[in-house]
Amino acid sequence: MRKLQTGALLLRHVQAHAGWYALAAAFIGVANVAQAFFPKVLGEFADHMQAEELSFAGVSDYSLVLLGIGVFYGAAFGVGQYINHRLGRKFEHSARQRLFRQFTGLGETYFSGNSTGKLLSYMMNDVTAVREAIANSLNQLTNASVLLVTTLIVMSASRIPLQAAGICLLPLLAIPFLVVYFGPRIRKRSGKVQESLAAMTESAEEQFGGVKITKTFAAEDVARRRFGETVDRIRENQLRLVKVTSLFQSALPFSGALSLALALGYGGVMVAHKTMSLGDFVALAFYLKMIVTPLQQIGNVINNFQRARASLERLNRLLSEEPEIREAPGAKPLPPEAGEIEVRDLTFAYPGSETPVLKNVSLCVRPGATLGIVGKTGSGKTTLVKLLLRIYDPPSGTVFIEGRDIRGVTVESLRTNVAYVPQDGFLFSTTIRENIAFHDRRADIADVEEAAKIADVYRNIEAFPDRFETALGERGLTLSGGQRQRTSLARGLFKDAPILILDDSVSAVDTITESTIIRNLRQHRKGRTTLIIAHRISAVRHADEIIVLDEGRIAERGSHEELLKRQGLYASLYAMQGEEEAHG
Repeated sequence: MRKLQTGALLLRHVQAHAGWYALAAAFIGVANVAQAFFPKVLGEFADHMQAEELSFAGVSDYSLVLLGIGVFYGAAFGVGQYINHRLGRKFEHSARQRLFRQFTGLGETYFSGNSTGKLLSYMMNDVTAVREAIANSLNQLTNASVLLVTTLIVMSASRIPLQAAGICLLPLLAIPFLVVYFGPRIRKRSGKVQESLAAMTESAEEQFGGVKITKTFAAEDVARRRFGETVDRIRENQLRLVKVTSLFQSALPFSGALSLALALGYGGVMVAHKTMSLGDFVALAFYLKMIVTPLQQIGNVINNFQRARASLERLNRLLSEEPEIREAPGAKPLPPEAGEIEVRDLTFAYPGSETPVLKNVSLCVRPGATLGIVGKTGSGKTTLVKLLLRIYDPPSGTVFIEGRDIRGVTVESLRTNVAYVPQDGFLFSTTIRENIAFHDRRADIADVEEAAKIADVYRNIEAFPDRFETALGERGLTLSGGQRQRTSLARGLFKDAPILILDDSVSAVDTITESTIIRNLRQHRKGRTTLIIAHRISAVRHADEIIVLDEGRIAERGSHEELLKRQGLYASLYAMQGEEEAHG
């Protein structure tokens, strides 16, 4: 796993837009510098009023000055705030794009250990938490810092006695200690909240996906209870977070309020003893009141950044994940129309396991030949296919295409030369045409229709009102199981790759439809390499060679007739399936 600093993702964004952030800070800073003069002007106005030195014109002048300060502050602060929020949305966009690129580069091992709901939580909850922090918090941080510093400078340069100002500011010395104490606790509890949000998203995704099963078994109460448990954990973790953040956010303004109370008491005594003017007293009170607001904002900033840091840690852990499949230095693309496959003494165990799934497998498929692969569930059929596609990496020197070790060719050229049709027939929530033409969405409709005809799904599609423009529901639930599988097969055929791999891709259709599809394949795939994995013997009996896998080994190999004559495992499977069809 790559080591990535906690703030690396955010740091790259800030560095890329440093100029805009500086401009936003400048606008907000100038706005608060102007606002810091508000108490000074108001204090002078009070002194002149007390001395009865102001005419109506003088009052109007002070009113216009105060109005000007307010208008200037609002305009400048608004521009700075807009820039910060716009940059926050840019971060959100680029972060999600980068996360998706990372997802597409990770291997099957990662996805098998992380649910869809958890991955969605990264894209939604964590990115949003960071975006809100850099948009809202940078506004508040700039606003609070400039206002606080400017207020202290202007206050120190005024006629307010230093003794009074110093005593009133004493409670603010507690702020650094509050930050050191509360910061790590907020971050830790915020991390727990994000983890519980991910668990809820995961549970919701699972419950939505299995809603039909839930209703079929009348298990709504069980589903509600399971989902409710994840919501309860969110509530508990959020309440624990709220307790510490509320205490922290109330402690900072309390320090400011204590300063204001000291100002009213101590300053009032000084005014009574004529050691401070009424105007200076009013200015001091307003200065301290202005200090309370940035303290409150600083509390929000620290709170938000600690919470965002927990999300940043999660995001950077994800981005530091190394892809399992990496191209070797100097990898070269496969030649066009590469169709020869050779496997040499292949033994393979899944990562983290010491038990081999495939043992000493060797085979050779000539260009244009058809290989059938049969065997019981768990015999290693699909694993062999995943190694051919480098979904998992085979040991070096074991799998070759056109005489080249697939670990030495580019992944893109390998997977471009192979069309893989899995058993589950996954379809995207778009139109039938776009699903079939997934390899090339700009292709002519005639090519799409041809692929549908070969997969024997053309007539079904034509029966829909919108034909090939029919929009599918989530995962293609608009179609029946057999229609989904045949549409998925059409997608693989449309790619027209030199090598076609069918992984039990006609298991959901009846034997008559299966025979039609196999006949179409034999005509369409002449001269091209085809691998057919199947449980039903009828799907592979026409193959040039058939291998029978048993517990990861090739138990038998030969043509359909040769294997039947041996009266071995293949013949037993054939006899069993023939008996099932006879009694079906």
